[in-house]
Amino acid sequence: MSTRRVAVVTGGARRLGRHLCLMLADRGYDILCLYRTSEPDARSLVQDIQARGGRARSLRVDVSQRGEVAEAFENIREHEGRVDLLVNNVGNYNPQDVTLLDPSVWDETIGANLSGAYYCCYHALGLMHDGGQIISIGMAGLEGIRANRRGADYYVSKTGLLVLTRALAAGYAERKIRVNMISPGQLDNSVDLPGPDEIGQEVPPLARSASRAFVSDWR
Repeated sequence: MSTRRVAVVTGGARRLGRHLCLMLADRGYDILCLYRTSEPDARSLVQDIQARGGRARSLRVDVSQRGEVAEAFENIREHEGRVDLLVNNVGNYNPQDVTLLDPSVWDETIGANLSGAYYCCYHALGLMHDGGQIISIGMAGLEGIRANRRGADYYVSKTGLLVLTRALAAGYAERKIRVNMISPGQLDNSVDLPGPDEIGQEVPPLARSASRAFVSDWR
């Protein structure tokens, strides 16, 4: 059982998730990196954290599968015994035009981005002391309700996650569990970052991508 704070990061093996795991490890968290297919990246992340004097483990889990999520958090219960911070970082993104969107892709996106986040919240809350945190990441809000033909499944899933975030924040306020969502926009390691000649139109008004340092004030 861990006596230190424990952070669970979904999609933690690569890109933003990896950055978050490293940053949280530097701040004294024991790290649980949940990954689906990026086993080599997850293994190297754990090694990097351990080399820096931190503690980390990785677990392979498809968060869209309710049974796999339950098994993963039972594993965390047995080994760490607690969750202080859950970061729902998984974000299946399909920039396809809505007229070409296949139902199977829709199901995969909703399953990973929305249902998967709920499954993780459900099980993490059972291991979370009062004063814990849940942070979800993804474009939502106005971006999710404007007319946008590309990525409809993603925006629907993340806007639904925003609604879930608000409900959980209200429901667990008495326990002082903070539940927030961050919509950072295009990051400097985003999957589909526009080219230098296009970014001014895609990411106004600063005409540049956001930095992963936007998480630097997390406690």
